[in-house]
Amino acid sequence: FADFAPAPAFARLVELFANGYVWDASAPSLARIGLGLLWAVVIGVPVGVAVGLYASVREISHVPFQFLRMISPLSWMPIAVIAFATWDVAIIFLVAVAAVWPILFSTAAGVRRIDPAWFKVARNLGARPLHILTTVILPSIAPDILTGIRLALGVAWIVLVPAEYLGVTSGLGYAINDARDTLEYDRLAAIVLLIGIIGFLLDFALQHLIQRFSWVRQDA
Repeated sequence: FADFAPAPAFARLVELFANGYVWDASAPSLARIGLGLLWAVVIGVPVGVAVGLYASVREISHVPFQFLRMISPLSWMPIAVIAFATWDVAIIFLVAVAAVWPILFSTAAGVRRIDPAWFKVARNLGARPLHILTTVILPSIAPDILTGIRLALGVAWIVLVPAEYLGVTSGLGYAINDARDTLEYDRLAAIVLLIGIIGFLLDFALQHLIQRFSWVRQDA
């Protein structure tokens, strides 16, 4: 177990970067989490806008949404395995299930914070519902959507690795399992570090996107 120590782990990590293993292990995981987040955005943003705009939708959806949100995404794994033809699609489903709730609720909260006067001004200027959506609502809630995606990424990144323990033969989760089975503890520790590095970089990129698209003036 001495291979878990920082020195062997960092040395193996450098070796994995040099021989291209890092990209081979990371690319499938990044593709799965990207597709899962995409589906979470496609579902979560429109539903979040509806929840934020209409009190009736908010009242009807509150109990079922809160109930479903509290179910661990990994507990859907047996259902995903039965429902989908491939492991890749099942993993993407689990990522989407984990990611959709932060995006949905962050979007809904952003819509509810919009000043009602903005809608009145838009209607007085002749804006139709589609125009209001594209020129008032979406620009106003862009930081909220990106914040929801940032929170969703953290949850999805945690769910992704154990989801890849089963069935697939690629990805960071599989790499950890393979390193454990072959007793290569320096490689296992290096992959753990790699997961942290990639997660940090993804979060850092989203943080800068939030600052880029935020219309709120930043204090000097």
